[in-house]
Amino acid sequence: QVQVVESGGTAVQPGGALTLSCTVSTVSLDTYAIGWFRQAPGKEREAVACIPNNGASARYVDSVKGRFVISRDNAKLTAYLQMSSLEPSDTAVYYCAAAVQYHSDYNRDFLAAREYDYWGQGTQVTVSS
Repeated sequence: QVQVVESGGTAVQPGGALTLSCTVSTVSLDTYAIGWFRQAPGKEREAVACIPNNGASARYVDSVKGRFVISRDNAKLTAYLQMSSLEPSDTAVYYCAAAVQYHSDYNRDFLAAREYDYWGQGTQVTVSS
């Protein structure tokens, strides 16, 4: 069983920056795609960003494009979400997810929650004055 643990969420002012971390308990992180999702109170869970197992072709939803950066350090079994120019609408519980991705398996939509096998517990990000 693979465990996913997010950390780094906190309260921050509008315009501020924050980096979230996601550790995955596996032998080799390069066999997993990573996605970040978020859910605000009263709203449905939505995708934020994803990155495949080889680190290529990171994807972002339009609302965070140019402000958020997803990255991974496979040697540390860790992925990151760097957030800047934060807005109140970014307030949500942020979830990290890991999807088993075999080599040469690059035709999947990793912005779709159904693709993921393991999920973290979530970390709260609150953007407010």
